[in-house]
Amino acid sequence: MSEYSLSIREKIGYSLGDLSANLVFQTLITYLAYFYTDIYGLESGDATAIIFIVGTVAAFGFNPIVGALADRTNTKWGKFRPWILWTSIPLGVTAVLAFTTPDFSYNGKVIYAVVTYTLLLLLYAGSNLPYSALSGVITGDMKERNSISAYRFVAVMFAQFFVQVFMLPIINYVGGGDKALGIEITMTWLAVIGTILLLITFISTKERIVPKPEQKSSLQEDVKDLIKNVPWVIMLSVTILLFTTLAMKGGAYVYYFENYVSKESLSDFISPILQFFSQIGINFFGNDPVSAGFGLFNAGGIIFMIVGIGLSKMLADKYGKRNIFGIFLFISTLFVLIFYILSPESINLIFGAQILHGFFYGITIPLLWAMIADVADYSEWKNNRRATAIIFSAMMVGLKLGLSIGGALVAQILGNYGYEPNSVGEQTESAILGTKMLVSVYPSIPFLIAAGLLFFYVIDKDLEERIESELSKRR
Repeated sequence: MSEYSLSIREKIGYSLGDLSANLVFQTLITYLAYFYTDIYGLESGDATAIIFIVGTVAAFGFNPIVGALADRTNTKWGKFRPWILWTSIPLGVTAVLAFTTPDFSYNGKVIYAVVTYTLLLLLYAGSNLPYSALSGVITGDMKERNSISAYRFVAVMFAQFFVQVFMLPIINYVGGGDKALGIEITMTWLAVIGTILLLITFISTKERIVPKPEQKSSLQEDVKDLIKNVPWVIMLSVTILLFTTLAMKGGAYVYYFENYVSKESLSDFISPILQFFSQIGINFFGNDPVSAGFGLFNAGGIIFMIVGIGLSKMLADKYGKRNIFGIFLFISTLFVLIFYILSPESINLIFGAQILHGFFYGITIPLLWAMIADVADYSEWKNNRRATAIIFSAMMVGLKLGLSIGGALVAQILGNYGYEPNSVGEQTESAILGTKMLVSVYPSIPFLIAAGLLFFYVIDKDLEERIESELSKRR
């Protein structure tokens, strides 16, 4: 067994950190714009400004600082694990506050939203960036990284499944129809669970790749290494594009179901499923076809994403991460574009397209972060200096920037098409068209550009093996 081999216990322990993080992250992707406009009560323009400005400041301000500090952290627990411990409780508390609706004036609510969203993104960076960097130092074996990424993103899918399938019905159920109360109660329970999961990750993992004691590099040197690292530049661009699309279509689906999809056709389609749930004692879906249909639509996509994730390691080991990523990202995009031609009554085709998109996109999901860990190895191989966290921090900049751009575009584009909050069934044809464009044409563009960029990524399967071999000898 390689000195970098990991036990199943450690792989599961590591993956629970992403389960925790995605209880927050998936909520931001799926509900932040909807929460601000239709629950919290902000105008579309103010919601757009908060999501974009705070998110951009967080991306370019918080992530590089956390990355530089984490790379220079030295404790008995390592460099990155302590950050997971230190931020676990504050992150949970702030997640609840960010989705609480206080009894303030409109201006007071704007200020409260800015402050809580800023703190949430700061603490998320302080937790998730070191967590992501940890994957680059718990093993130097690239096949083990493919494996741990598969574990990690199965956990992500469980979090995504809960948030996108059950969260809206649960919000309605526990709040008794009061969505503001419902989301606050739901987030409180998620915060408690998420904090416990982060503590398990801290306890169950170990850092094995340690920089040489004589390695000393300034932040300026680390940044120069990044700029010269072409694979890093490509992966940064791909990350921005991917999360722009994920935030855009993820945030638009709830509007799509409320304003575009035929409620009568949806009700007919899901009635047998709801009857089955009722027979086994699951009743919180209620009689609302929108929230139930929205949840089941997401469930189909996520279940098949998990199937795709299960195939990812095998395909990447055989054909290389880059090739598999580019091919299946392109195929998955075709099933996003198809939403443009689907009618409101074509419920079976809407669900089918989501399932096929989920399957093909699922194959790519574990590869992004595994490739970023490979980029850290590439940088060490080229420069003889390792700066894991600064590389991951730059990718977190891309993630946060993409999330901010995509989330802001949801509110902005809907505003441009004339969307009126809390006017279900009374939207103009223009606003309804906007909701359809937001789940089809607009999110397809960043995905297609990202697939094209991967043709210029030089770390193919042969170079992966060469880097792994040569770094292993150096270490």
